[in-house]
Amino acid sequence: MKYEQIITDLQKKIYKPVYFLFGDEPYFIDLITKFIQANVLTEEEKAFNQTILYGKDTDIHTVINAAKRFPMMANHQVVIVKEAQNIRDIDPLIHYASNPLPSTILVINYKYKTLDKRKKLYKVIQENAVAFDSRKLYDNEIPGWINNYIKAKNKQIDPNAGMLLNEYLGNNLGKIANELDKLIITLPEKEDKITTAHIERNIGISKDYNNFELHKALTQKNVLKANRIVNYFAHNPKDNPITLTLTSLYMFFSKVLAYHFIKNKKDRRNVGATLKVNPYFVGDYETAARQYNPKKVVAIIAMLREYDLRSKGYNNVSTSHGELLKELVYKILH
Repeated sequence: MKYEQIITDLQKKIYKPVYFLFGDEPYFIDLITKFIQANVLTEEEKAFNQTILYGKDTDIHTVINAAKRFPMMANHQVVIVKEAQNIRDIDPLIHYASNPLPSTILVINYKYKTLDKRKKLYKVIQENAVAFDSRKLYDNEIPGWINNYIKAKNKQIDPNAGMLLNEYLGNNLGKIANELDKLIITLPEKEDKITTAHIERNIGISKDYNNFELHKALTQKNVLKANRIVNYFAHNPKDNPITLTLTSLYMFFSKVLAYHFIKNKKDRRNVGATLKVNPYFVGDYETAARQYNPKKVVAIIAMLREYDLRSKGYNNVSTSHGELLKELVYKILH
């Protein structure tokens, strides 16, 4: 089942006897668990009917014995197992999941690991309960996720602000959600749109000196702006690690190269779908493609790989990361 369907069912009080929540993205696992923990039982019922166990302090037989208890003066009991990936052997859960107690809601948090879909345990859970695979979102999916998160809060976010957050926080949904919540709280009265200025003022991310603005400067071949940004990076290396900058540039120019070979460039939606970017930003790739022909883009990608190796010490003894970045940007622009 998908996350949205699970939450919708829970809101309608449609409960399953076992929820096996696994995968690399803890954010959705935590949201489902918190919802069940907060809403299935009343505060009075929780005292006798809600049990929370931790994988490193328990074993699967203790979990099964807890799940087999009947609720006291309530319709359900809730058993939540956090950090279940630390349980040594979880396979005996097959015996309980094959015939679970209907009055128990057993929630298994199996974070940062994948449940082998070929195993009997997965098949049994699929037949009798909920197996939820919480995967990490791809980088190109994050801006859309940010928009949906803000929309659910009855707010808006400027596309540039969304990209800036994405660049700075990567695909850590927990961190992004926390920062968005802070931004919503700090929005001035009667304002409902988050901008790059709000982000700079409240989070500390510079709206002028970041990887997203470096892309723009290189796209426009704005030498002065590009040099100002890399000088800022050189003086603030902890906040602007070269690895993230090189990765960001690699992703950008890879999309520029892909743009060159798109047949139908007139349809921005088609271009956006092909590049997996918001159509709002297609113009940036159009401009970059005019400035850098395919041969030059291939050369830039090769340079990015070279400077990535040099930043890690290969064929480089003493050149600082800041100097490497300045040298790279000079070569890109010239």
